[in-house]
Amino acid sequence: MSFPNTFLWGAASASAQIEGAWDEDGKCPSIWDVAGRHIKNGQDCHTACDHYHRYKEDVALMKEMGLKSYRFSISWPRIMPEKGKVNPKGIEFYKNLITELKAAGIEPLVTLYHWDMPLWVDREGGWKSPKIIGYYLEYVKVVVEALSETVRYWMTFNEPQMFIMLAYVTGTSAPFKHDVFTFRNHLRHMLLAHGKAVKLIRENAKLKPIIGIAMAATTYIPDSEDEAGLRDAAQKSFESTVGEGSNSLYMDPIALGRATKMLRRRLSAEDLKIISAPLDFIGVNVYQPSNGMINKKGYDTDELPKTMMGWIIDGRCLYWTIRQYYERYHLPVMVTENGMANPDAVSSDGKVHDADRVKFLDDFLSGVKRAVDEGIPVLGYQHWSIMDNFEWCEGYGPRFGLIHVDYATQKRTVKDSGWHYAEIIRSNGENL
Repeated sequence: MSFPNTFLWGAASASAQIEGAWDEDGKCPSIWDVAGRHIKNGQDCHTACDHYHRYKEDVALMKEMGLKSYRFSISWPRIMPEKGKVNPKGIEFYKNLITELKAAGIEPLVTLYHWDMPLWVDREGGWKSPKIIGYYLEYVKVVVEALSETVRYWMTFNEPQMFIMLAYVTGTSAPFKHDVFTFRNHLRHMLLAHGKAVKLIRENAKLKPIIGIAMAATTYIPDSEDEAGLRDAAQKSFESTVGEGSNSLYMDPIALGRATKMLRRRLSAEDLKIISAPLDFIGVNVYQPSNGMINKKGYDTDELPKTMMGWIIDGRCLYWTIRQYYERYHLPVMVTENGMANPDAVSSDGKVHDADRVKFLDDFLSGVKRAVDEGIPVLGYQHWSIMDNFEWCEGYGPRFGLIHVDYATQKRTVKDSGWHYAEIIRSNGENL
């Protein structure tokens, strides 16, 4: 099989990581705007890539690269800077961005929450407080009413595993809390907010919505492709202690309407009915296989290349994540993030020669092609990221972009990988 003509070849970003303009046009601070001492080298996201002022230039580069889609997130603090207050300037920015994308023939894919909680919501308790469900739904309704005349694709959340576990258990992500003994309550609030948001979008969207969620979804690569090997890998990915702590803990209530053992005392039958509001797809964010991260037995991590962040590069993991998620949840899959960090620099010839990312793209996209060839409904591939950006607590050191950003001058340079990806898109994946 070939990639369908409707395949969404694209790239992704997040508002806090690229927009800047942190205190302009009525926006309030987010929990990342006040992260301060937690960011390497004393850096912050106050300017980032200045996308707020340069979005037309950025969309023009996306068009030049041939992107069919662009996944971006809405800044909650830009839309709702105070309790009960809507910021017209925030809505205007996203309307203008979407108009620019549509004129360039690029499908907008909107993520409603990509970690940048308004500071006022955090001060009301954040995900620890049940009040956040109402605040989130109020925000979602405003966005859907404002943008759904032109937006069809919606994602409720990006990587809830990360913004619940890292932000409230390990305390390594904003707002840097340690609510270890109550994190199941945080998770329940997120799941209910998700389910209620799905219902709200369906009832209020002007265009028929296509709704999903983007999960940190990496799974185990099987040791062999016989029946026993496939069964063992799937069991590790979803039923093991680690699997239940991530993949199935979050997705089983959403896609199957059932709770894993860890949540059974927290979720009632009525909760599960709300949480499991039907989805149109599952987004998977995939960077490395679970094998090397968790259990090195039979998996030689020393022989495998790694990114500058120490993440294992093994392109097989994207295929297996797509397949295992589809076989468990029976929903179409979209690759909502996949990429690698490099210490990229502009060469003396004015270009960025990121050969490692070119190889990464070929390796990982070969896995997507295999899934498509096997008849798995894969809706699209969103490379992380469209441009170098603010990498949360790592600051501006790791560069994930297809486009290089000189943070001092804000000059954009499409990397070799960006032009290579453009050729893949042009051929609709036939050259993989």
